[in-house]
Amino acid sequence: MAYHGWLWHKVRKEPLKTVIGATANARRFWVSAMMEDYEKKNILIVQSLRNTIMDSTAMANTSIVVSCGLAAIITSTYSLKKPPDNIYGEHGELVFTVKFVTLLFFLLSSFVCHSLSIRLINQVNYLFVIPQVPTSTVTPEYVSKLLEKAFVLSTVGNRLLYTALPLVLWIFGPVPVLLCSIIMVPILYNHDFGNRDEEKLRI
Repeated sequence: MAYHGWLWHKVRKEPLKTVIGATANARRFWVSAMMEDYEKKNILIVQSLRNTIMDSTAMANTSIVVSCGLAAIITSTYSLKKPPDNIYGEHGELVFTVKFVTLLFFLLSSFVCHSLSIRLINQVNYLFVIPQVPTSTVTPEYVSKLLEKAFVLSTVGNRLLYTALPLVLWIFGPVPVLLCSIIMVPILYNHDFGNRDEEKLRI
């Protein structure tokens, strides 16, 4: 939570130093270029948006399938009677149930984010074909904002799904979830920042 709070601050204050901000900046130019020459680049646009929709669909399906499995475990008459043995921490049925419900909440939230992302990308797909005339309210800036909202929702959905991994290990006690969180932070940092040069990312 602390890492993602810091990442959110960096994206708002110094976006070009993050992969999220840099790609968002590039997408704005991409939308403008595609809409100016739609007749020649329509296949590229359709394929790009289709791939994005497929990615969000796969993640949404994963989230809802795992959620259904967890719901079955939670409602099982046997699962709560015999929680797994923890090295440390509480062993009670209430704590065990809270862990499962928390994990279920994160997975369902990820599903909702990806579903909303798919809806926005489908809307953008239609807006690309609208002719650019002076009286049109559908401008490249408007389409860019919708596309950016879709990618933000997709990113949030992915991060919620990533968070589900430590939460799964939380079922077995606080030590596994702590170790998993410590390992995940540098991995996410490398993914979110990498070796980026702000000046090279300016277009």
